[in-house]
Amino acid sequence: MPARRALISVTSASAALFNGKETTGLFISEALHPYKVLVAAGFEVDLSSETGSYTPDWLSQQPDFLNGEDLETWTNTNSDFRKKLDNMIKASDLDASKYGLFYASAGHAALIDYPTATGLQHIAEQVWANGGVVASVCHGPAIFANIKDISTGEPIIKGRKLTGFTTEAENTMGIMGELRALNTEMVEELSQRLGATYERSSGIWDDFHIVDGRLVTGQNPASATSTAEAAVEVFDKL
Repeated sequence: MPARRALISVTSASAALFNGKETTGLFISEALHPYKVLVAAGFEVDLSSETGSYTPDWLSQQPDFLNGEDLETWTNTNSDFRKKLDNMIKASDLDASKYGLFYASAGHAALIDYPTATGLQHIAEQVWANGGVVASVCHGPAIFANIKDISTGEPIIKGRKLTGFTTEAENTMGIMGELRALNTEMVEELSQRLGATYERSSGIWDDFHIVDGRLVTGQNPASATSTAEAAVEVFDKL
C-alpha cells in the first residue's frame, strides 16, 4: 500500500497575459481545494514547485474564485496552507519514495514550466511506479509531457482517458495568441500527441473529472475539489 502522503505540485512560472494587465502563476484554489480534501482524508500533504518559489495568479485572487473561508486561509500567512506554500522545498530536494499520491495544481503558467519540470516529473513517475495515484487539474496535464511509465518507457497517459482545460476556453478568454507566443502546448494537443483520449464536459466551466485507473484528471478550477475527492477514492481502493 503506497504511503498516505500526497504532494501537490505548484507552477513556479509566471507571465503577463491579457495584454500585460494580469500575471498568471499558481491558480490558488487549484492547490488549496485539493489540500483541504487531502488533509481531511488523513493525508500528510506537502507542496512543492520546481524552484521552490511561486507567483500567485491574478485572476485566481478575484472574488469570483477566492472568497469566504478560502480567502481567509489565503490571506492568513500563518495558516497551514500558506506556511507550506510560502516555504516550499524545491522538487529535486524531496524524497519521491515518500508519496502515494501526486496532484498537479496549475494556472496558465503551468503550461510554461511543467513540460520541463524534471524534479516534479520524477516524483510523479515514482508515485506511478510504486502503484500510487497521479492526478491533475486544469492546465496540470502539461506535466505529463515527460512523465513515463518506468516499466514500459511509454507516457503514463498513453492509451488513457483524461481531461483538462479546453482549447475552447483559451479562445473564449481571448488569450490564445499570447499563449502561443510563450511557445506553449494546449492540454488537448498534448493529449493527442502522447496518444491519450481527451474528453471534456459540454460546458467549459462545468465541474468535470475523469478517472482512468490510477490517473485522475479535472477540467478546470471548478473541478479541483471533485478531482481530489476522486483521487482519494481511488487511493483508498488500492
